[in-house]
Amino acid sequence: MVHYGKAAAMGIAALLLVSCAASQPTQIASAGYPEREGAGLAHPEQWPAFAYPVATPAAAQARIAGLLARMTLAEKIGQLVQADICCVTPEEVRTYNLGSVLNGGNSGPYGNDLAPAPDRLRLADEFWAASTDTSDGGVGIPLIWGTDAVHGHSNIVGATIFPHNIGLGAARDVALIERIGAATAREIRVTGQEWTFAPTVAVPQDFRWGRAYEGYSSDPAIVASYVGAMVRGLQGGPDNHNLLAGPYVIASTKHFLADGGTDNGTDQGDSSISEEELRDIHGTPYGPAIAEGVSAVMASFSSWQGVKMTGNHSLLSGVLKDRMDFGGFVVSDWNAHGQVAGCTNESCPQALIAGIDMYMAPDTWRPIYNDLLARAQAGEIPLSRIDDAVTRILRVKERLGLLDAPRPSERLLSGDFELLGAPEHRDLAREAVRRSLVLLRNDGVLPLAPGGRLLVAGDGADDIAKQSGGWTLSWQGTGVTNVDFPGATSIWSGLRAAVEAGGGSAELSPDGSFTSRPDAAVVVFGEEPYAEFQGDRATLALDHALTGPFATMRALREQGIPVVAVMLTGRPLYVSEALNNADAFVVAWLPGSEGQGVADVLVGDAGGAARFDFTGTLPAAWPLTPDMADGTLYPLGHGLTYASPRSEWSELPVVAAAAEAGDSRVWFAEGVPAAAWSLHIADPSQPGSQTRVTTVPAEAMQGRARISAVNHVVQEGARRFEITGGEAAVSVSNIEPVDITRETNADIMLLFTVKVDAAPAEIGVAMLGADGARAVNPVALPANARFVRYGLPLKCLREKGIDMASVTAPFILTSEGAGDLALAEVRLGMDAEVVLPCA
Repeated sequence: MVHYGKAAAMGIAALLLVSCAASQPTQIASAGYPEREGAGLAHPEQWPAFAYPVATPAAAQARIAGLLARMTLAEKIGQLVQADICCVTPEEVRTYNLGSVLNGGNSGPYGNDLAPAPDRLRLADEFWAASTDTSDGGVGIPLIWGTDAVHGHSNIVGATIFPHNIGLGAARDVALIERIGAATAREIRVTGQEWTFAPTVAVPQDFRWGRAYEGYSSDPAIVASYVGAMVRGLQGGPDNHNLLAGPYVIASTKHFLADGGTDNGTDQGDSSISEEELRDIHGTPYGPAIAEGVSAVMASFSSWQGVKMTGNHSLLSGVLKDRMDFGGFVVSDWNAHGQVAGCTNESCPQALIAGIDMYMAPDTWRPIYNDLLARAQAGEIPLSRIDDAVTRILRVKERLGLLDAPRPSERLLSGDFELLGAPEHRDLAREAVRRSLVLLRNDGVLPLAPGGRLLVAGDGADDIAKQSGGWTLSWQGTGVTNVDFPGATSIWSGLRAAVEAGGGSAELSPDGSFTSRPDAAVVVFGEEPYAEFQGDRATLALDHALTGPFATMRALREQGIPVVAVMLTGRPLYVSEALNNADAFVVAWLPGSEGQGVADVLVGDAGGAARFDFTGTLPAAWPLTPDMADGTLYPLGHGLTYASPRSEWSELPVVAAAAEAGDSRVWFAEGVPAAAWSLHIADPSQPGSQTRVTTVPAEAMQGRARISAVNHVVQEGARRFEITGGEAAVSVSNIEPVDITRETNADIMLLFTVKVDAAPAEIGVAMLGADGARAVNPVALPANARFVRYGLPLKCLREKGIDMASVTAPFILTSEGAGDLALAEVRLGMDAEVVLPCA
């Protein structure tokens, strides 16, 4: 799920705003079945059939039917809408009878993402009271609050942070997974929430994907073996009713379907695989999920054969609901309905027709509500589909026990804040860390002697945020420090405690310098935190900026100091240089809050024996080079133990990984944005009109813009924007600001290559700073039969007020009036064909 929180949900300034404005109703194209044309059409009879095991007692069925009969159409529509707490108040929940709220990765109670746990429980009470208010004559259905507790209750300061799924996949321990699910559910209940958007059951096939660490493994059998256990841990068994009477929450598997199978690992992209691959790889985990009675399924942002999952009736209704007999409800992802063909963020009846039961419309909930209600009143949406969706939601709420439960603060475990990060939960997380570690090399340096002098180096040694990864306190896992993790232990702290307990000493030195010569060194390095498309990569090489510890390792070994490399990563990456420069190499994945689990395995006992052995094995193949097509260095399932026979190390070939990764100053090329970048189109005068362009053809700005692919250098190497009128802005942006002060000082230009078939009346080149400052330089781009590479000096935009040290959207092409142009490339450089004047 994409979670921008209030700051970004309310926009990246006026240009990149996400809407709260209503759209005009439009005809439902193809009755909501775009796959009827042939592309993306699934054949349910070719899929396995299941029987949903959750039985709704006759009395409960009668109760639900009675509620449905009493509800007004407006109340029914309210149940279908989920708003983010960043953008809705309890009073609005009362007025619109909303069925659900969520907290996005950057949304916290009362505008504070790091709010203390009691604030979350207090807000839960306020939302509950608003939703159950019947003073207006309504039925007062309690809302349900969903949260991304994807590796523990990971939005909460002080909660236990378990290893991310890829590490749990390395552990190969089904019983462990169920215990983690149960512990997570208990911590969620403390703060009053009832629903987690977990487990992720993606089966990543290309680890360039920025969400790969959310999948347990590239092997669907491993993923499928875990799913039922996690659902059982969260919800209890399929015969469990009145979950709130016990320590449970409802679970939702995600993302249906093939989010881990997109071409080139592009987040929210398209998967062009066959239906057999779709079924046998990505569909496999849904069998055990349904067998355990999972309550909700979240539809994927992504497409299959060009059809967005959120609008694919053949998969959502034909396969999931009918063939697989899923009896819970289907929720969309964060404004994913806006990417469905013919839809916008404010209007998408197609999603409901296709099988979505609840719209995750975090900041667009009001226009979605108004649009659905208007269309339902006009007879454009069958009442039977509305009633079915509401019934599914009520059925889950009834099973949960929500219809009769008291306010959140009066329920079991609510307010037991000592359960957040409870010792037994931290012990469980520590065990999970131990079991997830994968040993790739050991020349005899491990286990470390506890009584010696240990140097701990590397930028990841004392960084709990880095060892926890994305989806930790914030969406990206950034902007937090060790202070924000009370009770947690960094890898450095764990190693120090283990060594000192054995009578030794430890020194922390990120750059590897030391005051007393150590007997051995541990160097901790790896990826910085990221989430979703911000983690998409061009190759499987570790960012060059993060390879500094390689030199530290090499320098220490040249001094005769044995080196143990510990890698923090959300995926297998090409790091052969590090493997060559270490005497032992351990993959720790993203271990979470209990870094001492690493020390448990690395540091031996006083007699020199291991306290714990390595048991983890690779959940996916390890690449030989930055390109997986070049082959595998270590296969899935590989992993050494202390008993593994030692063999002489053979130096691995080293390739120029930095060059392989491409030029970081190229932000858009060959029709697609670079990894971690996004292409958008929006109407600056209409909040909420922003559309992220991922697949084409597409429409935006309520049909005023059509985006398609055209050729330039390579097939479909540019994106064409046909705009019928009004204001428009095409932007290339990154949610993490970039620093281009060096390039600005060097007289570098912002380059963009366009072909203008019809020039708008007005056009400008703009830039947006992270501080909200926006500079626009009017330009003239005459119609031209060929692509032209224009350049605007960066200094021009700096002089107009942009802080070049922190730029969020370095390229924005604004226009007013009808126009037709194609964009092929955006980058920095000096080779402009036409240099534009600074107006």
